[in-house]
Amino acid sequence: QLQASGGGLVQAGGSLRLSCTASGRTFSSYGMDWFRQAPGKEREFVAAISWTGRGTFYADSVKGRFTISRDNAKNMVYLQMNSLKPEDTAVYYCAARPSGTIASMTRRLNEYDYWGQGTQVTVSS
Repeated sequence: QLQASGGGLVQAGGSLRLSCTASGRTFSSYGMDWFRQAPGKEREFVAAISWTGRGTFYADSVKGRFTISRDNAKNMVYLQMNSLKPEDTAVYYCAARPSGTIASMTRRLNEYDYWGQGTQVTVSS
């Protein structure tokens, strides 16, 4: 019910825009977040957006470079990634949590009811 897309190969310093398409139900009341997982590493939180879109939160590693947004009318969530670094290389996942606000989120993996299948982002140096 969630499908991430937009990944690819990009040089360091470049940009990509990831999209997360939701289907089968409306996610307008859900908090929608992005995670990533690099080879041999645990899945880590990247960015979160509240159900209204007015609240956002970022991991320190991406703050100032990534921007999360959503369009509830289209059931879509986006992650604009600028100034990409080789350490951003990972499979990126979108996820939906019933805790719709930033204040209520825990970022624990079991908080999320839905996960997308992931899209690969590779940043070359």
